[in-house]
This record gives sequence, C-alpha cells and structure tokens, in this order.
Amino acid sequence: MATITYYIPNINCGHCVHTIKTELGEIKGVKNVEATLDTKKVTVTYDPPATTDQFIDLLKEINYPPEN
Repeated sequence: MATITYYIPNINCGHCVHTIKTELGEIKGVKNVEATLDTKKVTVTYDPPATTDQFIDLLKEINYPPEN
C-alpha cells in the first residue's frame, strides 16, 4: 500500500472536500482519501492498479489541479 499527499489551492469549502473525496474514491485501488479544508491537502492511500498519474489527471479534470 502506498500513500501520496497533494497540495490543492482550489479547496475553498466543504463541498470541494466532498467532491475530491468522492471522485478519487471511485478509482479502482484507492483505499482511503483524506482531504482537509484548513491545510488544502489531500492524502490518498492506494494499491495497484491505481496510479498517481490517474489522481493528477482526475484532479485536473474536476478543476482541482495539485501544486508541487
């Protein structure tokens, strides 16, 4: 199992957090998604076949692009 954390500056409200958790949670292999409004960070715990490229692509698609 692997974990990755992203900083997402577009997180502005509880709806943003809910959307991100729901969308990422639908990717096959994702075990857990934690998103925090205060820190604007999202942590994803996953196993294959999920990939970090999938997470980044999806976050961009739903208008929550991560920053480095």
